[in-house]
This record gives sequence, C-alpha cells and structure tokens, in this order.
Amino acid sequence: MSTQSPRETTADVVVVDYGLGNLRSVTRGLERAGAAVEVSDDPGDIDDADGVVLPGVGAFGDGMENAGPFREALRDVAASDTPLFGICLGMQMLLDTSEEADREGQGDVEGLGLIPGTNVRFDDPDLKVPHMGWNELHVEHDHPLVAGVEGEYAYFVHSYYAEPDDPAHVVTTTDYGADFASVVTNDDGTVFGTQFHPEKSGETGLRILRNYVDLCAKS
Repeated sequence: MSTQSPRETTADVVVVDYGLGNLRSVTRGLERAGAAVEVSDDPGDIDDADGVVLPGVGAFGDGMENAGPFREALRDVAASDTPLFGICLGMQMLLDTSEEADREGQGDVEGLGLIPGTNVRFDDPDLKVPHMGWNELHVEHDHPLVAGVEGEYAYFVHSYYAEPDDPAHVVTTTDYGADFASVVTNDDGTVFGTQFHPEKSGETGLRILRNYVDLCAKS
C-alpha cells in the first residue's frame, strides 16, 4: 500500500473510455494524485479538460478501431498545450503504426501519428514474451513526468514496444534483453506515454501520476 497521502484536487482530467482501458485503477490512481477525474466515451468532453489520459489494454488494431471517434479530438489536444498521457496500449497508439496489426492479419493500421515511429515485437527467442513484471527505469532525457524516478521500478505487461524515429523522443529506457523505450514524448513534451502501468506501479507510479497532475495544473 502506498505511504503517500492523497492530495487536494488540483486539475480536471478526462480519462478516455473507448472500451479497452483499465479505467477503475487509472481513475483511482489519478484521484490519489490530486486529479478530479471524468471517465468519458464522448469526444466532446475533453475540450475543457486540464489533461487527457488514454489508457489501454489489448491489441493495437482493436484499440485504434474502438478509439476512432476520438481520433480528431485527440489530435486537437495534441495541438494544444493540454498534456495528453497514453498508458500501455494507449502509449503505442500515439505512434504511427504497429507490427502487431500485420501479425494479426489486419494489415496496416494507422495510429494517431502524434509521435513518429512504430511499435515492434520482442524478437529475442530467449526472452519470455510478454514481458511481465517489475523492471527498472533509466532516464535518458529530462521530462517533468519522470522527475524523481531514475532507477526506480515499474510494472510492465506487454509484447510490443515503441520505437520512435527520433531518439530524442525516448525519455526512459528499460532493459529486457536489450534497451527499449519505456517512456516516450513528442517534440513539445506535451504528448507522452508510458509502456508500463503507473496505476499498478506502487510508489513509483503514484509519483509519475502526481507529476502528470502537476503538469495539468500548469497547462
């Protein structure tokens, strides 16, 4: 159980409900971090939010199909100063595409295209896939989201990981056979995502969620 106490509400955050998110845990984590949370399946609800969270569990193709009604609204968020935070599948959806869709026989599936790059599968035959459990975060580039988490551990469950085109978009890496991007961001630093689940990552995850809420309060 976390030893950090809940904070007073400092920002209004909308969690996107497109049918594939771990909504309850994400909502509880954000509330503990100081956010007033609205879970919504209406793209119009994100217009006035201080921050938007795109969670996700499942396959890339299914995620993009379900999130189709939110595509333009999320791109509008990305074009503003409102922090957009993708979690796990939600992070992968921020990129251009994913090998997963092709492997599943779905052909090319277009991601949101907010961070140039693709998602690839762990291909080392000696690795157990999915990568599941606690692993370490190494900060490669400073970003307010990861303040105070160098060398800390977070909880992962995934078979694919992001490969941004620009190494400058890799905020943290994690070693699983080789280093992979575990936190990514866009040029402006206002669109970002974690491959791990902060809502399941104890003290480290709560710190990241608090960092996010602080960003939302300043936006």
